[in-house]
Amino acid sequence: MKREPVIHLKNIIKSYHLGDSDYQALKGITIEIFEGEFVAIMGPSGSGKSTAMHIMGALDSPTSGQYYLDGTEISKYTANQLAKIRNKRIGFVFQSFNLLARTTVLKNVERPMMYGNVPIADREGRALDMLEMVHLKDKAHNLSNQLSGGQIQRVAIARALVMNPTMILADEPTGNLDSKTSHEVMSFLQKMNDQGKTVVVITHEPDIAAYAKRIIMLKDGLVLTDKSNKQVRSTIES
Repeated sequence: MKREPVIHLKNIIKSYHLGDSDYQALKGITIEIFEGEFVAIMGPSGSGKSTAMHIMGALDSPTSGQYYLDGTEISKYTANQLAKIRNKRIGFVFQSFNLLARTTVLKNVERPMMYGNVPIADREGRALDMLEMVHLKDKAHNLSNQLSGGQIQRVAIARALVMNPTMILADEPTGNLDSKTSHEVMSFLQKMNDQGKTVVVITHEPDIAAYAKRIIMLKDGLVLTDKSNKQVRSTIES
């Protein structure tokens, strides 16, 4: 019996109206991602990789084509159901961090639980557990604008994981970080994948994509290649 993908983009087209013309960010891409995979989506600026992630995360809708999440077409979900999916099913990590600067680290990590109807009595303990996992429990009562870029991204990962999502979508999560910190962040994501979570990372950096087990290359809104990491490495080495 064939496995159902958790993410299935089927002939997805995404157009934007710019002035008097339309710009096609995605030109009919088909991608399947299965539970427990670690996938990197690569491509130059303008390739459509971030647009693809926004559609995967139900943050944007395709112009045409079908998106099946856990076997159900996304258009079948109500707005409330999509909000619950984004809150509980998917953990988001962004390049820009998206933390509240004048709020404590602890309160930033607690925020998804406020929207997820987690009892107040349980929130602090869960948030502290996540901060301990990313080695920042001692910074819980610092304001997030008092941390380094690498620490802030680790807080963002703790926040993404606090609802125990089964899927992590990370859009250029190392884009604002130095090399050493970038690899620390990717090691955390790799650890999450080792624990069974599906991880999709958008990146333009080959050394970051190397953490993934499968690499999808986009160019000009189309899938150029879709290969295992081993296949990519063997192509480079030959």
